[in-house]
Amino acid sequence: MYRQPPQPDPARTDPAVLGALLARHGWRRHGGSTGRYARFTPPGDAPGGAGVLVPADRAFPDCTALLAETLTALARSPEPSAPLVLTAVAVPSDEMSWEYGAERRAGPARWADAERLSAAARAMLLAGALAARRPAGFHGARLRPQAARDVEQTLLGPGAHAARLTAFVPAPESRGVTTTLLRALHGTRNAVDRQHTTGSMAAFDNAVELGVCHELTEALTALVRGTDGVRITLAWAPAHPPPRGFTAAPAPVEFTPGDIPALQRAAVRYRHREPSLPVRLTAAVTRLSRTAATGPGRVRLRVLAGADVTEVRTSLDEDAYGVACRAHLAGVPVRLTGRLESRGGFRRLTGASDVRPAPVEDAARDRPAQAPLQHPDLFGEAYGDG
Repeated sequence: MYRQPPQPDPARTDPAVLGALLARHGWRRHGGSTGRYARFTPPGDAPGGAGVLVPADRAFPDCTALLAETLTALARSPEPSAPLVLTAVAVPSDEMSWEYGAERRAGPARWADAERLSAAARAMLLAGALAARRPAGFHGARLRPQAARDVEQTLLGPGAHAARLTAFVPAPESRGVTTTLLRALHGTRNAVDRQHTTGSMAAFDNAVELGVCHELTEALTALVRGTDGVRITLAWAPAHPPPRGFTAAPAPVEFTPGDIPALQRAAVRYRHREPSLPVRLTAAVTRLSRTAATGPGRVRLRVLAGADVTEVRTSLDEDAYGVACRAHLAGVPVRLTGRLESRGGFRRLTGASDVRPAPVEDAARDRPAQAPLQHPDLFGEAYGDG
């Protein structure tokens, strides 16, 4: 999420988008030649200030040259919002921002924990990506690599002042993340309010389908702790219309330290209530260990199919451990059944049974396909039945 944003290309810049972004970040529009260009001055500047010129549309004579001058002026501007405008021009994005209250904004020294707060923002975006793929009270390790890829193009950087953090989520490619996260934030706010009013946590159960989850409540707790409150806003990329079912200007969501107890209770509730899952895995044995030359042992498996996790650990009895050892030596995966336990983040398989080497496509694995011929005593009848 910390890629250096590309520089905007004047030849590809839409003047209407640039003007909308300047207005969004507080730049004030003044006169100019009607229907030809407008002048924008930074927030707080006097109306007679220099500002920048933005052509009305691409039909304006020398439009590209004027846009190049404007983008250069923004790149050199000391105005804190100028880099945000340039980033949004270069990467059409929905902008999600986290802003702390007035007390938090009082002095830059109080931003010493910026890395912790940006980590909480990244965790929130990841929670939104997880829920966009599949709602669940507790995701654990499930779908985490896929969700991480969904937000890997997101740019995360400081906002217009020290107590503001902004994420640029590419649009429309990642709209699923922003829409899910927006619904989930409002769902969390409503559930917290209901808990404050009634003492009941039932609203959190109903909010799972909106994307509320353990990961989101944990991220919100980390985001709010040690502050006087946070305000979360979302602004759609002006180059694309708002997604269906959403308003053009979504209402902001606010959380305060007083919400932390409810958020913490919800996080625990989600983790404990997510059931273990029966699975049948195909996996490669990557590590084996046991305390004696014989008897049961523990193995680590890289999951190839059967579950939305990349790796699990499990304990095997002596016979199953022997099958895993021989499969590892031969370079073939194994198949087994068991239950993915939520308490281990779905990284642990319990009750493992029916462990056997898995058939492998000859074209996909040349060496493992030859392994039974090199080791004819390893597999026996177990290899023939997939």
